[in-house]
Amino acid sequence: MSFAPDPTRLLILRHAPLAAPGLAGRRDVAADCGDRAALDWAARALAGAERIWASPALRCRQTAQALGLSPDYHPALWEQDFGAWEAPGATIPDLGPLPPEALAAARPPGGESFLDMAARVQPVLEDASGVTAIIAHAGTVRAALALAVGPAALSFSVAPLSLTILSRTTGGWAVEAVNRIAP
Repeated sequence: MSFAPDPTRLLILRHAPLAAPGLAGRRDVAADCGDRAALDWAARALAGAERIWASPALRCRQTAQALGLSPDYHPALWEQDFGAWEAPGATIPDLGPLPPEALAAARPPGGESFLDMAARVQPVLEDASGVTAIIAHAGTVRAALALAVGPAALSFSVAPLSLTILSRTTGGWAVEAVNRIAP
């Protein structure tokens, strides 16, 4: 008996750069949607998706609008809550050399760990079918990558307006591309 491949494919676009530098996390901050060439490239990369989802964060809504898209918003796709580390002027402490599993379990004061966030994000991703475009955050991208590579996903760099592509196979999730940016 043979099984037909699952046609699920995730096209995950990180939102446009933040309008002001810093660790945004769950703060609802604006995006800088001024790079029209990169936005046009991203719009072409997401064209043809059967469904479009996004985090309800302002920066994701602004990115979707700049792309001319009207997504379904999923609160579970929000970025990781970095708690006290998001406060203006806060610095992220050096956690020292941690193996990926320990880093993924580290929880900022008043926030959530990567594992907490992945437990929130991954069920939404698992519910996807067909070609699904998602406009979200670096943490959301890493949570998707963790479906294929586990906590090692924390080692991936995720640039603003970069595209990551995953596909579901009969054996699980496969990574097609990571951090693809406009030429």
